[in-house]
Amino acid sequence: MELPVVVGVDGSEGSLQAVDWAAAEAERTGQTLKILYASLWEHYEGTVPRFAKGRPSEQVFAENLVATTEERVRRLAPDVKVSGEVEPEAPVDALLREGNHSALLVLGPRGHGPIAEMLLGSVSLAVAGRARCPVVVARGGEPNRRAMYGRVVLGVGDTTGSTIAARFAFREASSRGCELVAVRAWRCPPYENMPYPLIGGEQARAYRQEADECVDRVLGVVDDDYPDVAVQRRLVQGTAHQALLEETSGADLLVVGAQRRKAAFGLQLGRVSHAVLHHSGCPVAVVPEFA
Repeated sequence: MELPVVVGVDGSEGSLQAVDWAAAEAERTGQTLKILYASLWEHYEGTVPRFAKGRPSEQVFAENLVATTEERVRRLAPDVKVSGEVEPEAPVDALLREGNHSALLVLGPRGHGPIAEMLLGSVSLAVAGRARCPVVVARGGEPNRRAMYGRVVLGVGDTTGSTIAARFAFREASSRGCELVAVRAWRCPPYENMPYPLIGGEQARAYRQEADECVDRVLGVVDDDYPDVAVQRRLVQGTAHQALLEETSGADLLVVGAQRRKAAFGLQLGRVSHAVLHHSGCPVAVVPEFA
């Protein structure tokens, strides 16, 4: 059975952005969509106001939220099969468990309360750093979230696992009928090119060539499977996160890989993934790459 797209909701404006993005994704790919609201309302039963039928107000809110979100999806994407679920559980725990049997988790960039003032909500950051399936955080302006630029950007990393992120990026570009921009940053350490400009120039060419070969290795494993996708290559001198962030203002989606080590605990996000999750101008897909 095909795995669903799962979107986490909490009633915030950011989660509505995630719902709209997830509905469009499910419509493009023909996948089912599951709406998940997670709350610890059961922990407060007996200490919060109740409604006439004896249910705690938080439970009523959760059920109404899921129902109205389902209706929103049906209006946006009538052909998408959608369902909703309320889990009396901490949001991070519920979403991570759901991610074990989902094709994709979709989250908003911010939540309620104090974390709404942060660049990225704590739930979205925790899930993106620990989930075992791809996670999309629906960042960026409306044109980016509505895929109006026709560009998917792939950050090409160092590891062999980068082909996993590349395959995800190609699949997204193919389903959208748009181009893929593969970006690889390279840097020549200053101590190698300052004293001797000629030698330094040779060193710079060597680093750029190494970056070019890295892109060849990653794309070569995947691109033959997607002949319909036009690919641009960008070799950028500088830091990886800056190179990627500069591409996001005119992109529909940025795809980056995140290494996962089975024995490791806590967030497993590199500096690049962490930076783009906080500052990207378009939705970000974090694709786990298992070591």
